[in-house]
Amino acid sequence: MTDHPLFPARIETDRLRLEAVHTDTLDREDVLEFYDICSSDPNIEEVTQYLTWDPHRTPKETLEFIEHMSDRRDESEGGSYTIYPRAGEDGAGTFAGDCGFGVDWEKRTMTLGIWLRKAFWGRGYSGERAVAFMTLAFDVLDLEVVLVDVWVENERSRRAVERYTEACGGGQDGRLRNWHVQDGDPIDVYRYSVSHEEFQANRPDTTLRFDGEPVGLLE
Repeated sequence: MTDHPLFPARIETDRLRLEAVHTDTLDREDVLEFYDICSSDPNIEEVTQYLTWDPHRTPKETLEFIEHMSDRRDESEGGSYTIYPRAGEDGAGTFAGDCGFGVDWEKRTMTLGIWLRKAFWGRGYSGERAVAFMTLAFDVLDLEVVLVDVWVENERSRRAVERYTEACGGGQDGRLRNWHVQDGDPIDVYRYSVSHEEFQANRPDTTLRFDGEPVGLLE
């Protein structure tokens, strides 16, 4: 994959390695592994309950999913990353899920998203990758706000988002009614945000590397 001028191909946190998803970097075996997880991984129905996509029905659907993520990156509208626990973590080197962000350059905002295989729930990985993306948004991309939307019924994710947004100085902005449509039905979400100023005043003490180079507090 050709290096992107704005988005790193690899992000390393204290416990995670995030690899950019792009068709240029994946072979047939990679796509089929992705399909196997997104179609029939244990608890995949529970994992996707509050996501915008359902379990995949065919490898072609998985390929189209990856192509969509690749197009966003090529157009500088966002990025998607596979998640791997680093050495020392239970399941080190195993595909643990996918995370990403969308960028609205006119509004100077980044919106975060993540899904994890159930075996990796409850480890704080969501907050760790959120800090990495916030650092990218504020230190590299010169954005002003990072947003996270959580479905009102998704209590587990709401608690996780509250923890890491509050730790970074932000919090809940309110309830957005009929904000998304799932299976033809409008749903409400809670919106959380962290501003550039809030993040700088509450920056977590963490180790980050973008494409092997130290960022944030390591500079």
